[in-house]
Amino acid sequence: MEKSSKNSYLILLFIHAILGGVVYVFPFLAKIFSLIIVIVGYTIVIKNKNKNNEVLIVSAYIIGVEVFLRMTNGMHINEYGKYNVILLMFLGILYKSFHKGSYIYLVYLFLLLPGVLYGIHTLNFDANIRKAIAFNISGPVCLGFSALYCYRRAVSFNQMKAIFIAFGLPIISIVVYLFCYSPNIKSVITSTESNHDTSGGFGPNQMSTILGFGIFVFFSLFYLFLKLKREKIIIIILMVIVAYRGVITFSRGGVYVGIVMIIFLIILTFKHVSIKARLKVLVMIFFGFLLVSAIWTYTSVTTSGLIDKRYANQDVSGKEKKSKLTGREVLIESELLMFYDNPITGVGVGKNKEYREETTGIEAASHNEISRMLAEHGILGVLCLLILLLTPLMCFFFNRQNVFILSFYLFWLLTINHAAMRLAAPAFIYALSLLNMKFLNNHEENTVHR
Repeated sequence: MEKSSKNSYLILLFIHAILGGVVYVFPFLAKIFSLIIVIVGYTIVIKNKNKNNEVLIVSAYIIGVEVFLRMTNGMHINEYGKYNVILLMFLGILYKSFHKGSYIYLVYLFLLLPGVLYGIHTLNFDANIRKAIAFNISGPVCLGFSALYCYRRAVSFNQMKAIFIAFGLPIISIVVYLFCYSPNIKSVITSTESNHDTSGGFGPNQMSTILGFGIFVFFSLFYLFLKLKREKIIIIILMVIVAYRGVITFSRGGVYVGIVMIIFLIILTFKHVSIKARLKVLVMIFFGFLLVSAIWTYTSVTTSGLIDKRYANQDVSGKEKKSKLTGREVLIESELLMFYDNPITGVGVGKNKEYREETTGIEAASHNEISRMLAEHGILGVLCLLILLLTPLMCFFFNRQNVFILSFYLFWLLTINHAAMRLAAPAFIYALSLLNMKFLNNHEENTVHR
């Protein structure tokens, strides 16, 4: 039975690799695929009555596939990922209720409401009010419902393994699609700016975010979940490929975040293992550095050295760019000014883009969820941020065995500072930091203690 399960995993890897190429050739299949995901996913949850936290597994798959569906125009609605995660979390709560301590996230959701109502009042008549509000509030609401379900909820080692596998499978489809879209890297890289061609014609920032997270997912599968040598070799190869494709998007944020997540995972697991295991971890880190050096060297050669200049914040000629945040600091500054001018109510949900254009002439959406929350919600936004920042840290003190807690928390915190919450990923992955996960059984705990 165990062998059959492992073979099934390898078959799923192969199917998703084929899927990426097939959708590239026949793009219309993406819309059909998005419907199949919903039908099969909800059927699994309802049939099993969410006995094994199936809503988390299905949601993880939707998080992994969201960018793939966006880049292939496979979504029937723009916020497909966020709305489905919200519905799945609501369904999970109906089946399994929620922890009494998670009422703090009901407070958080309630605090978002005045900003929505004020946004409806302040948005211009010619604006698409529903779209403007949905674009900005769907992420925070998705986070709220995900946190309600996940707060202090117990998950087993095998359930977490299934969640990671669900995250990883669609990322394989993304990578295959990227290779089909831009097989000749040298011909499409001519500057040190974020590159849409190497991102499959999609936003490099969001592509970098999911691929950076993919690096962490495949590392975790190799490091903690998979035991067979053949599986580990396959996963290492996939991790290298995902890392390479993430770097050549020329969008740095997601890659940096993935590396930070891995570092904190290693730190938190290090104290749980024996001295012999720690030596193995140190050897793994050494070979990891060699692997990273090899990936970087190959990427540098492939891009004629432009990737080195990109990460050094230089232009093609080697001159340092004026902005270290590719202009995001201007957007952040404008949103902080909105907060200073409207500290009580904020400008209202969806209004920050209009307000910025009216006052500065800059027409751009926010890249930073923290400054956006302050700008649009005012003092209530401050309270929301305090809830979001402090609650996972409190959970960390209650459950030190959830070795993923800081990695998930930092993914959310770092991602919302460079890519806001345009994807559902930061919202759902934040919520995973609230889970109660027992990584060791009693026997293992005693062994480690001795």
